[in-house]
Amino acid sequence: MEPQRKQLLLPASDPTNTGNWVLNQDISDEFSGDSLDRSKWFVQGENGDYYIWKGRAPSQFAPHNVYVEGGMLKITSRWEPDYSFAVGEGHEGNFYGVHEGQKVPVTTGAVVSKKRFLNGYMEVRSKAADAAMTSSFWAIGYQQELDIYEQMGRPTLKGDVDIKGNTLKASVHDWQPPAVRPTRKFGHKTDLSFNVAEEFHVYGAEWGEDYLKFYLDGKLVHEVTQEEVGEHWVLTNPMEIWLDSEIFVWQGLPTEDQLPATYEIDYVRVWQKPESNLLDRAFFGFEGPILYEQENRPLNLVPENSENNKYQKFWLIDEQSAQSLQRVRNERFAKGTWSLKYTGGKNTKATAIAPENSVNLLNGNYRLSAKIWVDPYSTADKVSISLNSTDTPIAEFDLQSLARGEWIKVYKEFDYPQSLSGDFMKISIPDQENGSGVLYIDDIAIEKE
Repeated sequence: MEPQRKQLLLPASDPTNTGNWVLNQDISDEFSGDSLDRSKWFVQGENGDYYIWKGRAPSQFAPHNVYVEGGMLKITSRWEPDYSFAVGEGHEGNFYGVHEGQKVPVTTGAVVSKKRFLNGYMEVRSKAADAAMTSSFWAIGYQQELDIYEQMGRPTLKGDVDIKGNTLKASVHDWQPPAVRPTRKFGHKTDLSFNVAEEFHVYGAEWGEDYLKFYLDGKLVHEVTQEEVGEHWVLTNPMEIWLDSEIFVWQGLPTEDQLPATYEIDYVRVWQKPESNLLDRAFFGFEGPILYEQENRPLNLVPENSENNKYQKFWLIDEQSAQSLQRVRNERFAKGTWSLKYTGGKNTKATAIAPENSVNLLNGNYRLSAKIWVDPYSTADKVSISLNSTDTPIAEFDLQSLARGEWIKVYKEFDYPQSLSGDFMKISIPDQENGSGVLYIDDIAIEKE
């Protein structure tokens, strides 16, 4: 089957666009030029740079295996005895170019999107490599991983292997520390009526705030909700897309006669729905860091990393405030799995401060909203939210008037008098002498009036 072009770029899962999808041009790519667009894609190994790892040993990523040809992205795996493999390095007990003392000189390739995105529908049209090499379409973000598929056109092990030539396998991994294997928490595996290396097919995944759907050629093949998954739901932060090939030693090693073999991707497309919230939804929902994608992503930034750097920054809660204020997971949350928890009785003012340049508004009228859950016995009387550019809080919420024991959405209109770069938000809960009880804050948003 030859590559197929679509004039109107709409999801195969929603060809009439009833969902009002909008194409994300920063990540989507038709691979129609003579070379790969480096403004969108990081190539593993290019200029000697590797992001996170050099591949799953004994195979190693090599940049010459990634190229655009005939309107497609191609990732080729090769048997290259003369390649200079990384010496003394590897992954999970294996070394690059060597397995159990025997040479396995296999080079392969990988690309990673330079931008991340939060929720949407992602789709590729692809054909797997005809070898015992994976052809994978996956995504990672802060403490999370979504494998839309891991395919293998011709595994060399026989019998009941995990991935066969007609297997469609998807997985979700939890990378929260200590990230003890197995990190796979849920997913699905489907037997197909075809071999994935024989023809092109369209594979897609719709990732919502509280659900996940997988599609094949526009038809739904599996779906799951956050409610069904429970505490193992981790897909709450922006993710970047990976396209790569690897050796899975537990599936068998590729043989010299199988290579070269090429994983072909006709296009990558990501659609999202319009969003009225002017804040970073994940960060102001306390799920994870805010990203500064104008900065270079650190090459050692593994998903479980919670350190502040130029690329990612977290809420600042000083030592004194931390006595009564902290981010918590899977306690009470309005969306996602995290929220900001306040515990009274410490007789101290508690503040959480967002990083500089995390709020960017033009002058105008806005509405701030937040969701608050107050314990029936809490004596906390108010929550204040301010911006660095203002002398007084833009919102003060009277907690005494709120219903107890349930999530309540509160609102406050405010006027932003000037356009100011580098602004940020501060959440304050005043001193409470002999205070008691608990409250949670989640899902802070700012919308234009």
